[in-house]
Amino acid sequence: MKTVLIPLALVWGTGAALAAQPLLTPQDLSPLLSNPQVRVIDIRDAQSHGVNHIPGAVNAPYGQWRGPASNPGELLAQDRFVALVQRLGLDAGTHAVVVSSGKDATDFGATARVYWTLKSLGLTELSIVNGGMQAWQAAGLPLSNAPVQVAPSSYAPTFDARWLATREQVLGHVQSGDALLLDARPQAFFLGETKVPAAKVAGTLPGAKAFDFNQWFEPGSSQLVQGEAARKVASQAPLPQDGAQDTVAFCNTGHWAATEWFALSEVAGAPNVKLYAGSMADWTQASEALPVANAPSRAQQLARSAQDWIKAAFK
Repeated sequence: MKTVLIPLALVWGTGAALAAQPLLTPQDLSPLLSNPQVRVIDIRDAQSHGVNHIPGAVNAPYGQWRGPASNPGELLAQDRFVALVQRLGLDAGTHAVVVSSGKDATDFGATARVYWTLKSLGLTELSIVNGGMQAWQAAGLPLSNAPVQVAPSSYAPTFDARWLATREQVLGHVQSGDALLLDARPQAFFLGETKVPAAKVAGTLPGAKAFDFNQWFEPGSSQLVQGEAARKVASQAPLPQDGAQDTVAFCNTGHWAATEWFALSEVAGAPNVKLYAGSMADWTQASEALPVANAPSRAQQLARSAQDWIKAAFK
């Protein structure tokens, strides 16, 4: 696949059409809280939300948006998505603002995955609090521990698959080489040196390019870069030359890759960016084995399994 670097002005400029800013600082969000159309969705666990939260924020822990432990990136059934957005009182006109703890760069992936899900469910006014609750508290803004109840909505969206890459679609891309497959994981995963338990085999998609999601953050923080810093990161991605081909972000379970999708699509404005929601866990769980690049040999797999067993047995 031929690739070139898209000019920075083009990459950045195409993201300007969004009415709501994809990233909000706590100071940006604070004056919006009085607007009844703004709904802050706190995806931390219920206990953390109960201790303190942004005033008026509803709680919907991240696990409620995810699949089973065996395949966490798997999409929920349609009726479960509908029940979730209705419980939160969301409709097509809601400006939904997603916030999590902000403890590290990995935590950002949770907000990005929920943002991606809500966009796929038809919400167009969407934002993430950059830096999460950590940034909100550092800014000295008000906190509440009052229970939050909202009137449920009757919103019944259907899932829009424009930003989703399915296993079948990814297999087609692997076979034809007609898309950029972007591995958002750290290098050890890309090289097949380690894997998550949900993945049956270590390694990456054939033909994939490594593009570690950590590049999108201020060093040592959960703050996604913006402005010139984001433009610089975007310029390093080998995006398809005319923007007509798909870019598919993937990782282990569609968590880190959600950050990649968000940064490229929503912040940098790159076209045709999709998320392989199930990622390598889903790919390696196919009933018929699919090709994997950088997979360790059988002997290496057995040696690593033995090492993992020893570590678990002698903790």
